[in-house]
Amino acid sequence: MEEVVVLIIGAGPAGLATAACLTLQHVAYAIIERESCTASLWRHRTYDRLKLHLAKEFCELPHMAYPSGTPTYVPRESFVEYLDSYTDRFGIQPRYDTSVESATYDQGKKHWAVLAQDTDTGVVARLTARFLIMATGEKNAASIPLVPGLAGFEGEAIHSSAYKSGNGYTGKSVLVVGAGNSGMEIVYDLATHGAHTSIVVRSPVHIMTKELIRFGMTMVQNLGLSVTIVDPLLVMAAKLIFWDLSKHGIMRPKMGPLLLKSQTGKSAVIDVGTAKLITRGVIDVLEGILKINANNVEFHCGRQIPFDAIVFATGYKSTVNTWLKNGESMFRNDGFPKKKFPNHWRGENGLYCAGFARRGLVSIAMDAKNIVDDIRATITWVLIADPKNCACYALFVEKFLDELIVQTISSSMSSASWMQGSSIEAHSLESSFHLIT
Repeated sequence: MEEVVVLIIGAGPAGLATAACLTLQHVAYAIIERESCTASLWRHRTYDRLKLHLAKEFCELPHMAYPSGTPTYVPRESFVEYLDSYTDRFGIQPRYDTSVESATYDQGKKHWAVLAQDTDTGVVARLTARFLIMATGEKNAASIPLVPGLAGFEGEAIHSSAYKSGNGYTGKSVLVVGAGNSGMEIVYDLATHGAHTSIVVRSPVHIMTKELIRFGMTMVQNLGLSVTIVDPLLVMAAKLIFWDLSKHGIMRPKMGPLLLKSQTGKSAVIDVGTAKLITRGVIDVLEGILKINANNVEFHCGRQIPFDAIVFATGYKSTVNTWLKNGESMFRNDGFPKKKFPNHWRGENGLYCAGFARRGLVSIAMDAKNIVDDIRATITWVLIADPKNCACYALFVEKFLDELIVQTISSSMSSASWMQGSSIEAHSLESSFHLIT
């Protein structure tokens, strides 16, 4: 059995951000990842032309900016390189190919007991942790709706996570289901590669430019303006840019784009050129699917159209409830937090979640900082209140001293002020130790 102070499950951006913050707070942790690399979604389950839809200043992980010269809207490859540099900078060493079978809270021993299997060898390890951080993310498993007749579809049917580019679809008739950012960009990519494309739009959606969303977020986050002031400006500008898309089958939500994101997690679509192709008739907008018969798709409007391929850009689902026991304080049945943002990240008994706010990369830095600050405060309180937790203290201090030695050596020539601050922190730890002995 392996004992750790903090166990992070998942080495995507949320897990890496939390690990970095723990490192800087000198708190010992372990991080496990079921795939063979960090950020597997970004490396292997995204389409080739993908760029971050938000400006880079809203997509940084804690304590590390993007390199000089990085484009405002970061390409997928550059973002992966950024994550690799981040992992190296903070010395994060995930335990790869490790899949969690169960995580259960032991009320008597006041720790989480986790069974994790090495997917290469089949060996199951048992770990215990005082704090457990769910960083598996919102996009844990592809979600495809149950469509009557889908199993008998004679063409190709894939989830958007398996789509790479429009190469190979030239001249084919392709249906994209789902009008979020992925669906709208994939249908554009297909059309520009010469496919005959259609898209299913089932609910109202805001179409915005990336510049409008950047302006809106800057006004709210940097200048402190209310979304009720900013949203009408964004909608007015979008009307001038895209005119009325309702006659092409795309309705605008009554709620403004920033407020809609805040309250429901539903993002505005950042247009990459799709709207123009829709208004020109290059891309056909259709209602929801009624059923599939062979290669014919029947829609609620009564139309029946044959397709060679269907791409389901219908999102993902959380699978955390399939293996997390005693997580009722934090997660609903759908695997998302019960509490609304910004109070979603903390459960009971040392259980936390990072990257579940349905705000993408924007909220990850906030989650990581909040979680680690809370863990650090809890450790200090527990040590003072309960001397029996010396094992937890020993792990904490061991990590702290290791970091202190490394930083002292590396900055001995130029960081007298840092040493002074560290001396104060070390004295505080020593005082806490005397209080419990």
